[in-house]
Formats: sequence, structure tokens, C-alpha cells
Amino acid sequence: MPSLGADISACLSSVQRPGDFCIGGMRDIVMPTIDVAAVGRLAFPILPGQLTDLIRAAEAAPYGRGEDTIVDRNVRRTWQIHAGKVQIGGRRWASTLADVTSGVAKGLGVGDSVAAEFYKLLIYDEGSFFIEHRDTEKAPRMFATMLLVLPSAHAGGDLVVRHLGREVVFDLQPTEPSEIGFAAFYADCVHEVRPVTAGGRVVLVYNLCFRGKNSPPEPPDYRAERDCTARRLRRWQTGQAPEKLILPLEHAYTPAEIGFTTLKGRDAAVAGLLAAAAADAACDLHVALVLVEESGSADHTGGYSRYEDEEDEFEIIEVCEGANSLSHWQSPDGSVAGFGAIPFDESEIWPADFFAELAPDEIHFHEATGNEGASFERTYRRAGLVLWPSERRLAIVAEAGLQASLPYLEHLAAQWKRTAGTPAEPFWQEAATLASLIIRRWPRASRPHDEGFAASRMLAAVASLANVECIAQFLASVSAEGIYGEPDNAAIAQAAALLPPAQATDLLVRIMARNAPLQPAACANMLRLCGEATLQPVGDLAAIGAALVDALPVKPAQAPLVDDESEAAAEPEAEDATPGFVRDLLTALSRTESALAVRAAKKLLAAPSVYSLDQVLLPAILALSKRGESASWPAVSLLRKACLRHLRKRIAEKLEAPANWTRANPVTCTCADCRDLGRFLADPRQPVWRFKAAADRRRHVESNARGAKCDLDYVTERHGSPHVLVATKNQASYERRLTQRNRDLEHLAAMGG
Repeated sequence: MPSLGADISACLSSVQRPGDFCIGGMRDIVMPTIDVAAVGRLAFPILPGQLTDLIRAAEAAPYGRGEDTIVDRNVRRTWQIHAGKVQIGGRRWASTLADVTSGVAKGLGVGDSVAAEFYKLLIYDEGSFFIEHRDTEKAPRMFATMLLVLPSAHAGGDLVVRHLGREVVFDLQPTEPSEIGFAAFYADCVHEVRPVTAGGRVVLVYNLCFRGKNSPPEPPDYRAERDCTARRLRRWQTGQAPEKLILPLEHAYTPAEIGFTTLKGRDAAVAGLLAAAAADAACDLHVALVLVEESGSADHTGGYSRYEDEEDEFEIIEVCEGANSLSHWQSPDGSVAGFGAIPFDESEIWPADFFAELAPDEIHFHEATGNEGASFERTYRRAGLVLWPSERRLAIVAEAGLQASLPYLEHLAAQWKRTAGTPAEPFWQEAATLASLIIRRWPRASRPHDEGFAASRMLAAVASLANVECIAQFLASVSAEGIYGEPDNAAIAQAAALLPPAQATDLLVRIMARNAPLQPAACANMLRLCGEATLQPVGDLAAIGAALVDALPVKPAQAPLVDDESEAAAEPEAEDATPGFVRDLLTALSRTESALAVRAAKKLLAAPSVYSLDQVLLPAILALSKRGESASWPAVSLLRKACLRHLRKRIAEKLEAPANWTRANPVTCTCADCRDLGRFLADPRQPVWRFKAAADRRRHVESNARGAKCDLDYVTERHGSPHVLVATKNQASYERRLTQRNRDLEHLAAMGG
């Protein structure tokens, strides 16, 4: 059975001619000089007074009915000035007009020479319009009409062009004095001008005439190919491979050039046909950058370059690793699709061997090093048309991972906010469905994440949608299951504030109970943020704080006992307590419930191996004591008294400089060399020890002495063999205690003790 790619390619095989039945847009130009009889030279933007003068100089525009020319203001309410009364010039106008004409000719799929002949100037004042009609041939070999809309203040007046069941609407209102709106369409296309609702619209009308020897071109008719493609796409059912179809384009495009309006030649024709067929078959179509990255083994062929800027000769042996992704998404309407990078499988590209026949954009070879053989890295970049059934869109994006799904969720949320919509609107519904899919597929890493701020982005997106169901789902199945880090806190507090208080309390209690044993500081910070919410506290802070206090660790964290190193690396590690943690904890609890803060302080004091008096509690109390609000909190007073007792006890200890050369021996090793070191340390008369030994013995002794912080300085004499380790006694322990004494006295004074 032929594959989807083969079927679609067969449908498109006869599509060769580029172009479409109409083209339009905006562009900056050097404006021409335009002089109108009985009016004078026009200013840009055209002023209201000149608009009035133009209408006075104009006549009611007729329209053609068969061979007759009729004025009927119910069919066409427009003013016209014949070409003979309008002079268009300027030093650059001829080249500007030729450039615009060439561009629209390409857009219409005309490669031969085309002339633009000025026909008339039209004025649409408020209420003007022209109902649906076709243009008649006004000049020999005329095949299309081109409109140039001059800058003037107006609203409405959209141009609508229809052909073979398709409709394109152009809003051609210039917003700058140097900007024009342009549009061109084949003469047999039905078109209309919708009513101008304010101001005035002034248009230069040109006949596009064919100068080639063949018959004048006609709009391309690919109805058969479009129907064939649409029929095959309709059979693309959910679950049928491939998940998406990628059709690489013939021409090369840079990332900045990727877009439906910049496609060239046959690429443009195929894209236009696919856009129509995809819409018929309820499929999504985008153009994207197709990136293929490969690496593997290589072999040196024996040739060496004689020049620094030339590479040696290698050949590829085997592709070992690869990564494929789609990015720089653009929609047929010219908008950014909003997806992040989406990975793809090689089976989704058609033709399957496309990149095998293509030279890589980059290739680098690396020489063999050590036990590693020669290797290579190569990259292919190509633009491609990407298709998938519309009903699969959200599943495809969610399964692509957070790098793809989060940007699209944010895009949907932004679109919904711009429309000032309600939860009943499509953007909200699509965002809600995608958010739920993302949560179900959220990475279940066991180590708390601390990078990327993925959870913050996710919560901010669903909070902007006021989607309380997804907020609760995320907090319950992600944050409360240990996939949590301090960068999430602000987003958690803001999102939880949208929930009913009882539900917010329950979820935050669960988050505290699960995460506080490993991340007490992060949880304390979250509690503080919940209490500092702008409008009102988030949830029952006393209940949330009690859950935090109950879960605080009271034993030092121990490394997991596992044999496999990869398993050990995956185990979560408890964070070290910090002064900032104590400040956040006591601040949040004291503002909520003083008795709970006191209970927390007692728990901290009961676990000195976890909450060091010197490293954690003392710096925290010094900082809190300086703040007027916190200095009088009972929990702070309790810890302050404990710190004062600790300082006074240490200050009272006897402190004297060494009276002789005896030094303490904290080395625990009992080998012969370390025992010699111990005897030297205990000798009151020996200041220097010379240890002549092999390097490994010297390193062993010096390492143990340094690790035990012996009062020694070390020098290695490198004369002779073996070298000599020279250890000289110093007063480092005494000096450390003296420094500590002075610091303790400063802290005691700072705390008013």
C-alpha cells in the first residue's frame, strides 16, 4: 500500500507553475509626485481638504453590464478621475513602478514581460463601495488589474477577491506617508470593495498587460490536484503513521526567509495548493525549518593538509547519533505558529532519502585522541512544509516535550487575552486541553529541578487563563509529588491565590509535607511569599506553616547507599540549612502565629547538627535583630538567648598562646610515618621536622596533616632524591581561636549582650 508521502507527492506531481490568482500587501516606497487637474499636487497622507477637491473634480464611476456602461450608485458608489487628468512622476517613480509590477507578476505566476498601464484614479469617500463583479478587458492583452492604495486616513474599504471557491481579503490601509497598499488579481476573478466607514480611500488603478508572444496567462487551476490531495488527507486517521508529514522544499531558505509569502517557484505553487487542500481536509499546514544533526565515527584516509585553513581527508564510517527538529514555524496566513522546537522521526520525511542526496550545510571531522577514534559532526538545514490532522495538533505538541508545548501554551494564552475572550472561546478551550496534556506528560525527575523555570512558565500561563482546574492539577500531581524547586515559588503563590482558600490550603500543605524534608529553605520562602500576597494571604497560613514545621529535617542528610553510580546520581539530595532559610521561616511564622514560630525555633535548637549555631542561627538572628518588626518576636528572642549563651560560654574559655613547641595531634592515621608526625607534634623542643621519603609517602603524610588542620607550614625541598618534606610548627589554632574570640565579642555587642 503506498505511503501517505507517496500519495501526496503523486497528487502534487503535475504542479509546476507558481503563483496564485491574487497577491497583495504593504510596502515602503519613495512616493511619486501626483498632479491632478483642478486639484493640484497631492500631499501624503492626503488631507481631508484635498479629498473634497478630488471628489469635486471627479465623476461617478460606472460599471460594465455586458456591452453597456452603467452608472448605478446601488451597485458602485465610487468617484473616478480619468488618466488624462492625472500626471504621475518623480525621479524614482519609473523604477519603483517597475519593481512593484515585477513583484506582483511573480506572485501571479507570470514569468514573461508585463507592462503596467495607468487606467484611472478612484476615490472612495465614506459610504463608498463596489459590489461583487469581474473586470472587463480594458486594453489589448490585459490579463490582470493592479491597485495602489495611497496613504490617507480611512477605515473599511477592504478588497475581497474570490476564485475557484477560495476567498482572500486584503486590508490595504497605509499607516505611514511613505507606505502604499498594493494588490493584483486576474481579470476574471470576482472581487468587491467593502464600504468605507470613515475618511477617504484613494486608489491608482493599473491594467497589467502581457507582452509575451504566447497567450496571456490565466490564473492557475489546480482544482483536480487540490481535490486529490484533500481526499488522501481525509483518510489520514488518528493513530495512522506517520504522525506528521514533512515535505522538504526545493529551494534553500534562511531562517529569516521562512514564510509562505517568501516561497519561490514551484514551492509557492505547492504551498498554496496544500494550504487549500489541508483546509478542506481539516489538517494543519505550516512551513518550518527542518534541522538534522548527525554524528558518528570516521576514518582518516591518509591525506594531510599542508595548510592551516584546510582539513585533513576523512571519510564517514557510521552514523551513531542523531537529532532532528522542526522550528521557526509560520502559518499560511503569515502569523507565527507559536510552537517551540518539535522533534521528528526520519520516517516522517518524504521522500525518505531526501537528505541522503543532499550536501550537508556543515560538516566537521575530529582526529583520533587517546582511545577515541576519529569522528564527525554534520548538520542539514532545509525549509519544509509540515502537515498533520488538526485533531492531533495538541497531542503532537504535548508529546514533543516542554520545549515545544510551553511556548505554544503561552502563545494560546496571549491570543486569548488579546481577544478579551471568555472560557467558552476556542483559544481558551485549546489552551485548557493542551495544559492538561502537558501536566500528564510532565517530566518525573526525582531530583528537584533548579533550572529552566518550566513550572513557573506553566503556572503563569494557566493563571493568566484563570484555569483553576489546571492550577490544582499541576500543584497536586507535580509540585506536591516532589517535582519542585525554589524558582517555582512566586508562580505557585500567584496561581494558588486563584483557588478557593480551602483547596489552596490543602494543596500547599501537601507541597510542604512532601518537599520540606529535602528543601526546607525553598518551602520557607514559599510560605513567606504566600503571606505577602498583594490582596490577601494565600490559604490558611497557620495550617500551611504547621505542615512545614512538622516536616523540617532534624537529622543530617546521608548519601543513599546504592551500588550503581547512575542510581546514586538520580537520588534527591537535601539542601543545607542557611541563615536565609531561618529568616524566611521565622518571618513567615511569626507574622502568622507566634506560638508556631516558637515551636519551629525550638525544633531548630534541638538539631544543632543540622542548624548550626555559628553557621546558620547566629547570622540569621543578627540580621533579624536589626529589623524593628522582628526584634521583639518571641521566636527571635528565644534563638537570640541561645546564641548569647553560646557566645558567652566560648568567650569565657581560656585563651593563651602556646608556651613551647608542643602542638595538638588530630591525625587519626596510625601508619609508621603518621606516628612519626605525631611524635614531632608532641615534642615541646622540636619546631621543624624533615621527612625524607618517596613521593607517595610524603603526599600521604602531608594530606593527612592538612586534612586534620595541624598547626604546620609545609615546604618540599627538591634537592637530591628522594625529596624532603619540611614541616614547621606555627600558631594557627591559637590564631583561629583569637579571631573567633574577637568575632564573638563583636557579635555579643551587636546583640546587646
